[in-house]
Amino acid sequence: MITVAVANQKGGVGKTTTAINIATAMAATGWRTLLLDLDPQGNASTGLGIPSADRDISSYDLLIEGNSLAQIARATSIPGLDIVPATQDLSGAEVELVSAEDRAQRLRQAIRSGGSRHDICFIDCPPSLGLLTLNALTAADTLLVPLQCEFFALEGLSQLLQTVERVQQRFNPDLGIVGVVLTMFDRRNRLTDQVADDVRDCLGALVFDAVIPRNVRLSEAPSHGLPALVYDHHCAGSRAYIALARELIGRLPAQRIAA
Repeated sequence: MITVAVANQKGGVGKTTTAINIATAMAATGWRTLLLDLDPQGNASTGLGIPSADRDISSYDLLIEGNSLAQIARATSIPGLDIVPATQDLSGAEVELVSAEDRAQRLRQAIRSGGSRHDICFIDCPPSLGLLTLNALTAADTLLVPLQCEFFALEGLSQLLQTVERVQQRFNPDLGIVGVVLTMFDRRNRLTDQVADDVRDCLGALVFDAVIPRNVRLSEAPSHGLPALVYDHHCAGSRAYIALARELIGRLPAQRIAA
């Protein structure tokens, strides 16, 4: 199973929207897909129609209680897409992990213990660089970074890249970056174009060609418990995520490793 962390320590960059819709797009292309919600807010779980009252077992149990992926992963309404939901218990997990000797390795151990039948797993990380995100980066094969087209984007990206380098040195030398995706792109705003040009000048081919526009339908979809690709398949946001999925598949290993 290929494991992709979707992370950016800055909130409001479209991270969860990206995780939900790229996972949906991958499932639609035939990949057996798992979305692991590691954000205590549980927005990815809500966005896939899993109500808070229906999350008896969650990613907290994966990290702290030792449950396996097979025990926790559950089907969504999207064919081929399963989810490990999140609850607010994850906020306490940060504190509980502090005193654990293997505090950065818990998620990797859980994922590698087997029991998953998926081709790919996306981890929706919290908007911070705490122990939950550290666990995700330690467990991941690669990192997908959503980056909002705004003035402080490059500053935040620099901090994230420094964190990735430290994780590579201490916990996960094989961690790579599959790419950076520009989100909330507004062609009417001259600053948006300037930020996009700066990011591409800085990172080159690491930046995906597909850009995610500001789109009302992307914002509306989570309130209906649906990915945008299901809520409105033809909207600009959905088309952008389909294009992103095509690019992502081209950057992943050619041969899937089936469980």
